[in-house]
Amino acid sequence: MKLNIKDTFNMELPADPELGNARRQVRHACFSYVVPKKPSNPSLIHYSPEMVEAIGLGQSFESQGFLEIFSGTKVLPNTNPYAMCYGGHQFGHWAGQLGDGRAINLAEVEHKGKNWMLQLKGAGETPYSRTADGLAVLRSSIREYLCSEAMFHLGIPTTRALSLVLTGDRVLRDVMYDGNPAYEKGAIVCRVAPSFIRFGNFEILAAQKDVKTLKTLVDFTIRHHYSHLGTPSKGVYLRLFKEIAIRSMTMVIHWQRVGFVHGVMNTDNMSILGLTIDYGPYGWLEGYDHGWTPNTTDSTNKRYRYGAQPQIVLWNLLQLANALYPLIGEASHLQDILKEYQEEVEMAYLNMMKSKLGLTEIDLGDKILVEELEKVLQRSETDMTIFFRQLAKIKRNGGSDGLKLVEEAFYMPDEIKGELKTQWQVWFSKYMDRLQKEKKNDADRSKHMNLVNPKYVLRNYMAQLAIDAADEGDYSVLNELFDLLKRPYEEQPEQHKWYAKRPEWARHKVGCSRLSCSS
Repeated sequence: MKLNIKDTFNMELPADPELGNARRQVRHACFSYVVPKKPSNPSLIHYSPEMVEAIGLGQSFESQGFLEIFSGTKVLPNTNPYAMCYGGHQFGHWAGQLGDGRAINLAEVEHKGKNWMLQLKGAGETPYSRTADGLAVLRSSIREYLCSEAMFHLGIPTTRALSLVLTGDRVLRDVMYDGNPAYEKGAIVCRVAPSFIRFGNFEILAAQKDVKTLKTLVDFTIRHHYSHLGTPSKGVYLRLFKEIAIRSMTMVIHWQRVGFVHGVMNTDNMSILGLTIDYGPYGWLEGYDHGWTPNTTDSTNKRYRYGAQPQIVLWNLLQLANALYPLIGEASHLQDILKEYQEEVEMAYLNMMKSKLGLTEIDLGDKILVEELEKVLQRSETDMTIFFRQLAKIKRNGGSDGLKLVEEAFYMPDEIKGELKTQWQVWFSKYMDRLQKEKKNDADRSKHMNLVNPKYVLRNYMAQLAIDAADEGDYSVLNELFDLLKRPYEEQPEQHKWYAKRPEWARHKVGCSRLSCSS
């Protein structure tokens, strides 16, 4: 198995001088060399043909060498695996050193002008594992493997997934942190991205007042990932921050568009490239609810709830600004960029919602129309994905009952009566009036709406069905969902069974309505 290795991170940045995987505090370094744990009996259960091709492997996935490398059994020749050092704010509080506690970076590869970092999640302990074992289980690995690829095909900036491997080992996990641990099947996902650098990589160095290493890392980031900004200088650092803000905003607006809730938007889970990273207790809106979060750890304060995600990105950007401040020396320009984000994200959100409604013309009443829709959507349990997909079928010149068209999106249609029904009818009346101002005909508008409103998303119950089957050695559901989610905007009539509201059995089931960071 041959890969075009082009390592940069562990060749150009300072390394932790201490070797080995023992836990420790690391200073004046961006990473620590580590060795993956050899699994007892690894087996490949799935791979992404697209990513196999993207990194230049061709048919190598069929070889024993592929399994050995991407299970952590062997190390690629002339490479030195490592774990990154970073810190982060977790749930609004500085947590100090965190780092890759469950991820090991194998190498960087170049193929067809693109660079990719290969990273194993669940391959054993690192200096940053703290009290954990550095391993991962099949449950969480399937969720990450499916979702990262699904997000890509939805058009959302994300890390990718190359392979999913069973280790043959059993891993002890307390799924809901309730004192009931149990052994689960161990697994490893190979994650792929141009870089896994996070806000926290900069934060830890700023917190340690290690400005020299901070500058080295920031300059490295510019040189390899933002070279179009120019030679590192104070002005370029500001432009870097501005572009990270724009990319992060683009990412989170896409999340809102499809109803994705990350669940744990700590600064160590924010990619410097504006990629969706670290698929832990994520979820997809079933009932449209700005206050919903899938993360049980966040169930009381709901800091990372769906409706708050754009503002959490702003808060995280503020922490990044604080980390970059030592290189810039003045706060005013950073504050200006944060203020611009605040203004721009509101407009970006409105434009996104207008696209979901099929509105392209400028109208001063659109903001109110959107706000009124969001209010009435939350008055009853309404499936977000089905509602917007059905809305594309409406005819602006009459002949269609809007409320009837979206009826299958309501979990309890019988509740749509009285005052609530009147509110819906009033909204649809205003929406129909607004559609009269559009130049596109119904067919063109419907086509446009169906390009931004997916028919299929990875609902938690769907992932859980794949997990339950895989735990019994049946990977057919995993295969089916992997293929389904490659074409989320297409009708795929043969797969219509997945165009359905969450079943009642999943309402309170662990893994469907309740998730934790346990992996």
